[in-house]
Parts: sequence; structure tokens; C-alpha cells
Amino acid sequence: MVSRALDDKIEVWRDAAGRSDDILDEMTGKLVPPSVDEALVWDGLGAVLPLGRPAITAPMDGAVARVPPSSDYQAVIPVGAPELKPDDVLRVAGSVRRGGPRDPQLVGRRFRVSDASVGTYSVVRIVRVQVID
Repeated sequence: MVSRALDDKIEVWRDAAGRSDDILDEMTGKLVPPSVDEALVWDGLGAVLPLGRPAITAPMDGAVARVPPSSDYQAVIPVGAPELKPDDVLRVAGSVRRGGPRDPQLVGRRFRVSDASVGTYSVVRIVRVQVID
């Protein structure tokens, strides 16, 4: 049943060297990433969904999730996918949903992983993501 909900084609990209391989642009004084700076870490089926609005409660000691959430979206990926890290880039490459994507505006959008481990269940892992403009 869960696999039917994972109907977005997802790509996960990672800048393995981080900013250490960026080059200083002497005209602007800013660090500029090299032209090919990210590597594809994983691609497969997942889902990018709006974050539900839970009731406001006081945080519990030792809670894993941040309060308040730092994003309006969450990504659901299979547990077999590699573990995502903060700042990984997730791209919605398409949809296999019959009748078209759940949200056509998400296709082609990129998201930055903000909270890499919101929850892990027997078949899926949930991560929070932020839209990259």
C-alpha cells in the first residue's frame, strides 16, 4: 500500500566536497562552486508532500523533531535509499501517478534537506525539505 503512495520520481544530489572546492571570484569576493559540483546519490520513487499542521505542544526532553518545523514540505523515501544529509538537494524529476502528478507545480522543483531524520518506519523514511528558489 505504501509503495503506491511513492509516485514521484526523486533524485538526490550531494556536494561531496562542500565549499572546500569552491573558487573565489575576485570581482565579487564570493565563493563560486565549480561547474560540476554535485553528484547523483540516489534516484527512485518517493513522495514530496506538504507538512501536516500538528497541534502545538510543548517539546519533550530528548525529542528528535525540531519545534517549530523549519519547512512546509516533507519527503518520503524508501528505507532502502541511502541516508540523506542536511544540505543534500532533492529534485522532483517527474511522476508515475496515473492521471498526472499529485501537484504539477512540484515537478522540476528542487528542495534542500533540512532535517535528515524526522522519522523512520518499517518501509519508509521521512525527511523535512525546504524549497530552493
